Amino acid sequence: MDASVDFTYQTDFVLVDEQLFAKWLTICAKQHKASSLSLVYAFMSDESLLDLNFKYLSHNTLTDVITFDDSIGKDVSANIAISIDRVRENAKELNIPFDEELLRVMSHGLLHCLGHRDKTVSQTEQMRKAESDFIKMFHVEQNKERHVS
Repeated sequence: MDASVDFTYQTDFVLVDEQLFAKWLTICAKQHKASSLSLVYAFMSDESLLDLNFKYLSHNTLTDVITFDDSIGKDVSANIAISIDRVRENAKELNIPFDEELLRVMSHGLLHCLGHRDKTVSQTEQMRKAESDFIKMFHVEQNKERHVS
């Protein structure tokens, strides 16, 4: 599978190991039978994401992630914008580590490209399960990297 996962930063936040995240996202996409993958994750502030939310979706509300999905069939292509401010706030409110919330939000954006929706209670439950599955896969891959020689 052709895969490209890139990261841009419009905040002081930076992923420590971009390759680990790119590999994880590629594996997740493969599990959902994607035939190609082209993703750009943009990490930004609340203010910047609010501007995008208003400009492109006419929503004047804070959000943690917006997925601009250009996928066609199983060819996954998207720009995914994430508010690091919202991720930090959500983690604090949910009393979970920032890293776990970041994985959830990154998963959420990709899952939209893979056909998952979250408009109904049932869809939201399915989305949460899929997010959890992706997060578990991240930890499996991370442990492989650290414990296999």
